[in-house]
Amino acid sequence: MIQFTRYVMDNGLTVLLHRDESTPLVVVNMLYKVGSKHESIRKTGLAHLFEHLMFTGTEAVPDFDLPIQRAGGENNAFTSNDITNYYSWAPSDNLEALLFMEADRMARLSLDNEEFEIQKNVVVEEFYETTIDEPYGDMWHLISGMAYHRHPYRWPVIGKRPEDIRKVSHLDAAKFYRHHYYPQNAILVVSGNFKEERARKLIKKHFGTLINPDPHSDSIPKEGVQRKQRRMTVHRKVLVQALYMAFHIPARYDKDFYACDILSDLLASGRSARLYEILVRQKKLFTAIDAYTNGTSDEGLLIIDGRLSEGVTPEEGEAAVWEILEELVIKPVEERELQKVINKCITTLVFSEYNATNIAMNLAYFESIGNADLINSEFEIYQQLTVRDIRRAAEKVFRKSNSSILYYLSANGHGANLVH
Repeated sequence: MIQFTRYVMDNGLTVLLHRDESTPLVVVNMLYKVGSKHESIRKTGLAHLFEHLMFTGTEAVPDFDLPIQRAGGENNAFTSNDITNYYSWAPSDNLEALLFMEADRMARLSLDNEEFEIQKNVVVEEFYETTIDEPYGDMWHLISGMAYHRHPYRWPVIGKRPEDIRKVSHLDAAKFYRHHYYPQNAILVVSGNFKEERARKLIKKHFGTLINPDPHSDSIPKEGVQRKQRRMTVHRKVLVQALYMAFHIPARYDKDFYACDILSDLLASGRSARLYEILVRQKKLFTAIDAYTNGTSDEGLLIIDGRLSEGVTPEEGEAAVWEILEELVIKPVEERELQKVINKCITTLVFSEYNATNIAMNLAYFESIGNADLINSEFEIYQQLTVRDIRRAAEKVFRKSNSSILYYLSANGHGANLVH
């Protein structure tokens, strides 16, 4: 059981405190409720770019990394479709330094013009390295664009085009900062070895006077129900042809999400899972195949990702996958198989809460979707899943009208064909 205290400051900053005296470290995690879904279609990639900009310093702390490293700590960050998360850790005596720096960049980020241009170039280069030059790197662009037509999940976190990042102005960045980086839009978690009374005083000292300068509420459109299968074929410079299948699933906070998560594990968690056992080991139609949920805060996707064996057509591979999916719809999963997968999932959850950093990030994330107590109750949700729940989820998800199919083939001179 993860014990924590939660309170909200007068300026709207949500604070969660988790004490762990078994570690000599303290972790400060700051989550902002802003991700790529809060961008404009004309300015994609801005949330991820801003993650980089948040490390460029303030007047008081010109280099954010150096003082933390000198104190024996580290820091990092990540951006998702839904959130941007910053975390740092150091020996517990340095708690005030970590809190000061986090508050300083929330209120007084410098946004130096020269550094701004440098970070834009860094992110553009990252776009090319991970998306354009990387084999299968544009898969998420293609899948997202097929699966979503209204919701801003239709572009990945890195952005829709490198040109969008190049065109971001200093004014765009300053406006984004005012609209999203303020106490009321943030969740602060302190985890590790500290005294709660002292932590509360330090948090009040450094964050209590911060204001909400220009609060901004984004209207995120609902995607709606997909009523017809969508298909695309692309030809790229890859040696092994691939098949991707995407299915809409409930949002991360929805109880039905957990049944879909277990469905993906039944399909592809380990070598005894159905997709690997049947399609890789027995039929040898694929050299590798996986299934996973992306766990977005709004309605997300269950993805099947397979590399086809030489000589196997994508049509053959797809037909074989559908056979396995349809069996999950028609025939109930055996209780023993279900419990094996649930137990493995719970073991993974336990290890994810093994250290103060993971606990801090998990508390912040669960709070962002409305319920920090999920850090303690998710085990029960998984344990209570029944064979009937799994079959009902399969019936709802594994419908052809709910699918987007991508054939990712070796280059042969043809372009992309999209069928709605």
